Amino acid sequence: MRSGPRRTDIPGRERTASGGRSLRARLVLFISVTMVLVCGAMALTTVVVQRVYLLGDLDQRVTDAAERSQGGLQHRTGDATNLGFLNERGQPVGTLAARFDDRGRVLAAEVVTGDGRQQVLSAAQRDALAGITTDGTLHTRAIPGLGTYRLTALAGDGVPVLAGLPMDDLQRMIDDLVVVEAVIAALGLAVAGGVAAVVVRRRLRPLARVAATAAEVARVPLDRGEVGALTRVPAADTDSGTEAGQVGVALNRLIDHVECSIAERQRAEQGMRRFLADASHELRTPLASIAGYAELMGRGSDRIEPGLAWRRVSAQSARMAGLVEDLLLLARLDDGRPLQTAEVNLATLVAEAVWDARAAGSDHEWQLSLRLDGGRASVVGDSARLHQVVANLLTNARVHTPAGTGIAVVVETSGTDCVIRVQDDGPGIPAGLLPTVFQRFTRADASRTRATGGSGLGLAIAAAITQAHGGRIEAESGPGRTEFAVRLPAAPGPSTAPSATPPEL
Repeated sequence: MRSGPRRTDIPGRERTASGGRSLRARLVLFISVTMVLVCGAMALTTVVVQRVYLLGDLDQRVTDAAERSQGGLQHRTGDATNLGFLNERGQPVGTLAARFDDRGRVLAAEVVTGDGRQQVLSAAQRDALAGITTDGTLHTRAIPGLGTYRLTALAGDGVPVLAGLPMDDLQRMIDDLVVVEAVIAALGLAVAGGVAAVVVRRRLRPLARVAATAAEVARVPLDRGEVGALTRVPAADTDSGTEAGQVGVALNRLIDHVECSIAERQRAEQGMRRFLADASHELRTPLASIAGYAELMGRGSDRIEPGLAWRRVSAQSARMAGLVEDLLLLARLDDGRPLQTAEVNLATLVAEAVWDARAAGSDHEWQLSLRLDGGRASVVGDSARLHQVVANLLTNARVHTPAGTGIAVVVETSGTDCVIRVQDDGPGIPAGLLPTVFQRFTRADASRTRATGGSGLGLAIAAAITQAHGGRIEAESGPGRTEFAVRLPAAPGPSTAPSATPPEL
């Protein structure tokens, strides 16, 4: 059971038959991922830069606080444990200060509370300050109950001092910045993703229409029956300036090629059917005659003399054999079988063919002319087949023109070609028949035909042999003038064959 045409997924579906994502989905996904990476990189860069800036500002304030407190208060009060600088106006909440002894032990440590007072640090909190050098290096320490601090210690000429500021505000600011950037990035990505999806969808619509046209053409049964005009991509989708338009143009060219191939196939099929019908008809007539005469001879009828019946059978057999030979020759030429090749002097060959034709048609006026540049007209080919071409053209001119018609044959050289022209001043070929005159089993109408019994293969054989030799044959006709011209490539190099002198006609 023959299955129906395979279903083709239409463009725009998110997944194809193979399970992969569509081009539109991949583009939107690629754009979205790219934007996420860009936004993430920008946000991360902003956070890092902002944190470095804020941390640098905090470090500067911590260093300034340590410099203000170092040594000055001790000199004024004479008490090494005095941290009176915390009482100065403008000290921010959470400011921490400490004094060290010569061994680096904490003598006193206080922090400014929310009500502006100083609170003495506990032993555990003081232990968190241990190990901080007095060379001005910035340190980050987590102090129990107070949070994370940025600290520095200075020695100088006085008692070593330590100052620190809390980092909670800085961290809170960074966290808020991260949240704000995340919200803005999410909203921006959502809007940009939606816009990208809409733009990609609109831009891919021409490609979707091209694909729909291809799918529609693919559903047409091209292998059988008559095929009408195929659908084309609309002109609006064939702008060669866009990728989709280029695909549309290429598809239209492909469809044109397919239509031409289909039309050629249909013409070939019609020609083959017509050829088979004509060949069958041509073979049926002699076979019917042979069968009829054989039946009469088998019955012993007195109505026909056996000798006459046998001659008629022989004549019809010869006619059928000639037709079969012509068909076999055409089949060999169509099959591209190589011909014999040798240098052939066209002047001699045509002169002999004209002499033979004159003997068969003495009621016509015959004329032969040679127009040779350099006194040579040689080609490389099969002499017997080329003689058949000329003989067929002369026979065609003789049997399709009335008695007294003038037939002129001209052999000339034209550049790199040798040309044989067969001209007559007969009634001419009908205009409707001229385009098909070289097709097989083509016959002229009654105005140009006499009772000749031809098979209609002479000109077809002449055209096939000419093409096999790399040449071409042309026909021109009008009332009072008909010309067949055979053009063959001239043989290279000087000819070794003697020039021919046409016989007296």
